[in-house]
Order: sequence, then structure tokens, then C-alpha cells
Amino acid sequence: MGPVIRDIGAEDLPWVHALNRAHELELSPMSEAEMAAHLARADYARVAEDGAFLLAFGEAGDYSSPNFLWHKARFDRFLYVDRVATAATHRRRGLAAALYRDLIAFAAARGVPLIAAEINSDPPNPESDAFHSRFGFETVGEAFLEGRGKTVRYIALRL
Repeated sequence: MGPVIRDIGAEDLPWVHALNRAHELELSPMSEAEMAAHLARADYARVAEDGAFLLAFGEAGDYSSPNFLWHKARFDRFLYVDRVATAATHRRRGLAAALYRDLIAFAAARGVPLIAAEINSDPPNPESDAFHSRFGFETVGEAFLEGRGKTVRYIALRL
């Protein structure tokens, strides 16, 4: 039996926000109020074992992230992985993988043909590269994010 995955509830906001803050470099900063609004707009917002979370937006989502908009300009129907994080105390338990399997099932049940995301390529993120490769994600583009001083590789998994 795998980890328990459930929708993010109001009671989860403090620890989800704290986990996002711990990973602001990779995920981007947001206040607790911004996180609450972000969760409310997400099409997929779930946690695993109170130690990891994943947020995703559909193509019609109310979201102005340049990475989300890059995918929106190129794909008709998709779920965009906006952020995923695992607490240091919960790593190596398969929580992120369980969330991704759940997201894939969620997308398939709704007839969504593609899951999109991005990975930092400069600075590199080899752990994320390996993780996404195991799921079959492929590179579909690249961009330099001037305001953040980094380059990302856009990836997609076709279902």
C-alpha cells in the first residue's frame, strides 16, 4: 500500500506554505495569503503523508506564470505542474512519485492528454532531471528567465 494522498485542506496551509518557503529558490516565494489564493485556483492540489505537496493548473487556469503561459501558447489541453516539494524529513519515501502517479491518473480520468512542467537547466537540477525521465517526460523547449537569472527546460509527458 502506498502513501495516503488527499486534497489539500485549509488545515494544511501552514505547513504547505512553510515547505514552499523552504524551497523558494526552486519554487518562487509567496506569502501565506498568496499561497491560499494559489491553492484555491489550482485544478490539482494534493498532499502525500503530510510531507509533500503538488499543485497543477489546467490550460484554462487563472495563472500568469511565464512558464505556464509558455505551455499555454503551445498546447491546447494540459495540466501544468506548478510546484512540487517534499519535506527533508519525508524524502526517499516515494511521496513525490506517488503524487505524480496520482496526477497522471487524475489527468487520464479527465481526458487530459499532456502533463507539462519545467526543470532548471542552469543552474542544473540533475535530481529533477532523473526523476522526470523515469516518468517519461521529454524536452519540448527551453527559455532563459531574465528576472530570475536562470534557464529552464520545458518538459511534457504525453498520456
